[in-house]
Amino acid sequence: MSGPTGAVSTANGNGETRSHGGFWALTLGSVGVVYGDIGTSPLYAFREAMVAAGGESGAVTRDAVLGVLSLIVWSLIIVVTLKYVIILLRADNNGEGGTLSLMALAFRALGRRTGIVLLVGVIGASMFYGDSFLTPAISVLSAVEGLKIVTPAFEPYVVPITVVILVLLFSVQSRGTAKVSAFFGPITVLWFLAIAVAGLLHIADDPGVLAAINPAYGITFMWSHGVVALVTLGAVFLAVTGGEALYADLGHFGRKPIQAAWLGFVLPALVINYFGQGALVLANPTAIENPFYRMVPESLLLPMVGLATAATVIASQAVITGAFSITRQAIQLGLLPRFTIRHTSEVQLGQIYIPRVNAILLLGVLLLVGLFRSSSALASAYGIAVATTMVVDGLLAFVVVWKLWQWKPWTAVLLMLPFIIVDFTFLTANSLKLLEGAAVPVLFGAATVFVIFTWRRGTRILAQKTRRIEVPFEPLVKSLEKKPPHVVPGTAVFLTHDPEFAPTALLHNLKHNKVLHEQNVVLTIVTADTPRVAEKDRVRMLEVSPHFRRVALTFGFMETPNVPKALAIARKLGWHFDIMSTSFFLSRRSLKPAAHSGMPRWQDRLFIQLARSADDATTYFQIPSERVVEIGTQVTV
Repeated sequence: MSGPTGAVSTANGNGETRSHGGFWALTLGSVGVVYGDIGTSPLYAFREAMVAAGGESGAVTRDAVLGVLSLIVWSLIIVVTLKYVIILLRADNNGEGGTLSLMALAFRALGRRTGIVLLVGVIGASMFYGDSFLTPAISVLSAVEGLKIVTPAFEPYVVPITVVILVLLFSVQSRGTAKVSAFFGPITVLWFLAIAVAGLLHIADDPGVLAAINPAYGITFMWSHGVVALVTLGAVFLAVTGGEALYADLGHFGRKPIQAAWLGFVLPALVINYFGQGALVLANPTAIENPFYRMVPESLLLPMVGLATAATVIASQAVITGAFSITRQAIQLGLLPRFTIRHTSEVQLGQIYIPRVNAILLLGVLLLVGLFRSSSALASAYGIAVATTMVVDGLLAFVVVWKLWQWKPWTAVLLMLPFIIVDFTFLTANSLKLLEGAAVPVLFGAATVFVIFTWRRGTRILAQKTRRIEVPFEPLVKSLEKKPPHVVPGTAVFLTHDPEFAPTALLHNLKHNKVLHEQNVVLTIVTADTPRVAEKDRVRMLEVSPHFRRVALTFGFMETPNVPKALAIARKLGWHFDIMSTSFFLSRRSLKPAAHSGMPRWQDRLFIQLARSADDATTYFQIPSERVVEIGTQVTV
């Protein structure tokens, strides 16, 4: 795969990357894509944490500033550096990362798919969608709000300008991530350099602010401020949102480039900027209104607003791309119906565009901007989705460390429990904001969880009902070989989810057309618990009789199935056929609600709507439409 900078890379099983574009090209690319979200946190994180600690009422005390800074710095060290950069980047699934990849690893570690691991993984992935709505809204809003510092006359135009930028961002997604993000790396590098210089210039306002590197200040603040400290911690968490992208983007850049970019460049720039904001506020408490932009000289304020806007668009792009990737994984794992997936690059496997997801994200983001209308208001909603995803990552990582890495249980607990406790603390702190707007991403996430489990439950019920009327495959083959119907030339391929039973399309073809092709193939599409499958493992064939054979095509959960290309591999393995004389027989089911379906009637109707909205198998499996014969059946569910 390749990153948006154009450096072609492939990730091996250890999350390393062999690059034709070079290590430093990948490192630059990771700065632009991986760190866009967390890199724009200084726009609002310190301000919101100080407001939560009492700054807006005028109580900008040295203890509060040092306490907040200490919590921010050590959150970056513990949550991002230790948990994600050092540990989780090593928990790769054949070079891929992210919550669903980690869930697949946990399944492999346990040797089976368990309900509790599935539930935890689905919750984590669903909350990522909640984050995907919030990140573009709060990031772009916070950047455009800098115009109010230039002149208050811009205030009425902040929301309209934000809406225009967001509409433009989502409208160009169909052009492909590579084109949209061609300049992401250099712009984000410039952004980090700018915020580091701004922070460095203002540390001199009160050099004593550097004492905040001592974790004692953060611990003392938490101990002495009670509930206020917990509320402040919820705002401090804004400084680490985006940290989960380190792991999710592992497959694009590899472990070492991501680690080098964080440790050598991104982390120092963030810490210097936060210290600069703290020193400025200690020297000039009125700067708490917007300490980030108050650090910038007036003559450079407008260029900084422009740079910040570009950086926030980049941060939004990273989340949008992540939503496309996680949706494809969910479809392949059977968690969602088949959606249209368009590949926007001939050489970059990860460059995809999903129109339906793009439209839903745009509507959700515009709704949030219209409802909250400021980054401060959105900050109350931001955080809980990411905190939930981080808790899920910690829990799944414990299973992987214990079972897959084969650590002793107590050593796995010693390694992961501190991170899980920190994540749960952040989740608790963010939960205090449920009545202030944090319920919005929870509702988004809960709706996604409900849709996923409705789809899984409905497909399971449908499979059970279909099984009752299905005919075992091998006895049918023996019967046909003994007394065959009229045999016609050519090859017929019948798609089925269970090769042990005769495909419905085969039975209908025999019943209505009363013919049997010379070659009949029962084709099954299998999704592996790995991101990709090597070509040598793609095809498995078994000859059942002179006229019948079983073929199983295996794809990774990061791949979009392409049946014709996979069948070309089968030809190399000895199955000689002509694609132009091959017909693909598919069964198209028309679903109707049953009187007793096993689900409430309203949930039954939701499942039917989801099934109707799914792409047909011809499009999804990229089968030539002129070679397809569809046979309709009506099923109650």
